[in-house]
Order: sequence, then structure tokens, then C-alpha cells
Amino acid sequence: MTSIFDENGKNIPCTVIEAGPCIVTQVRTEEVDGYSALQLGFDDATEKSATKADLGHAKKAGTSVKRKVVEFKGFDAEYKLGDAITVEQFIEGEFVDIAGTSKGKGFQGVVKRHGFGGVGQATHGQHNRLRAPGSIGAASYPARVFKGMKMAGRMGGDTVKVQNLRVYKVVPEKNLLVVKGCVPGHKNSYVIIEK
Repeated sequence: MTSIFDENGKNIPCTVIEAGPCIVTQVRTEEVDGYSALQLGFDDATEKSATKADLGHAKKAGTSVKRKVVEFKGFDAEYKLGDAITVEQFIEGEFVDIAGTSKGKGFQGVVKRHGFGGVGQATHGQHNRLRAPGSIGAASYPARVFKGMKMAGRMGGDTVKVQNLRVYKVVPEKNLLVVKGCVPGHKNSYVIIEK
């Protein structure tokens, strides 16, 4: 993340994303696959870390093996195997949706994970129970804890989509996209950008 100043001198928090070049590794068609889509590959991987299936798939497209391969629907133009799709797809001022895997935070309690208030102000003889969840169910009826009860557990590491982020700047020579606000995931993680 960084920040830039707009024409009014206001400081805007932004995220810089390397968005390309993405290589077309497969073209899905209605006749063969039952739907139309493009499979795009990004970020070269080493050959020794690739399987023979990956190597064959990349060879057919005439490119190197890619670390991240994702399918996208809704392309207007016609593309063929091996074509490069760059950041020039995006226009400054338009809005995009960005999906990524959020930062993993490990096993967390209910106060951090669900925003519980704890057991009050440590009155009525409370001792070291400020962050406890409290009661989780009723008595002999229903005699069980309902599914989906908010309890402690693993937090983060989920797929999160942030919608309507404005594209502030497109830098075609470096394949960089500058969007307003923050996107899910840690530094150098992969994200999916949809128009």
C-alpha cells in the first residue's frame, strides 16, 4: 500500500498491484466445454517445480509454466492460445472487484474473532474471565449446541472479495494498477481482478 494526492490535494490511500502480462493458456468454447471462458496464467514458475501435466499444458499454449492459473468469463474480444492480456484492459476512473485470500490469524478467541464484549467489567466475583464467551446454549431442551454458534477457532485465510474499488492509475510500461483502498491478502499474494 501507498498513498497519492488527488487534484484537490487530498491524500488517497492506494494499493499498487502488478496485473500482467497474463498469458492465455486455454480457450473454453461452447461447443467443446459447454461454456465460453479464457484461462489465464500469471507469474512464471520453474520447470523443476512443475508436473508433466503442467508442462504439457503450457507447451500447447507456447508459454512457460505459470504459478497462478484462473478462468475468466465475459471477454468481448477474441483471443487465441499464447496471447498476452496486459493491464491496458483497465481504464482510469472505472471500478473493479478484487478477490484474494485474507491474512491468516491462527486460532483466536471470541473477542477478536466475533467482537464479543467478554464477561463484563470483572464484577460479581469474576477473575481472569474478561474474554470468555459466556453461555453457548440452553438447558435440557434443546440439549445441544446449534450449528454455526460463534465460538473460538481459526480466523482468517478466507476468500474475501472487496467490491467497487476505483482504478486511480494505470502504468502500462510496468503493468501496474493503482486502486483506491486496500485489498485482501499479505504482500506479494495473488489477487483476482474483475471488471
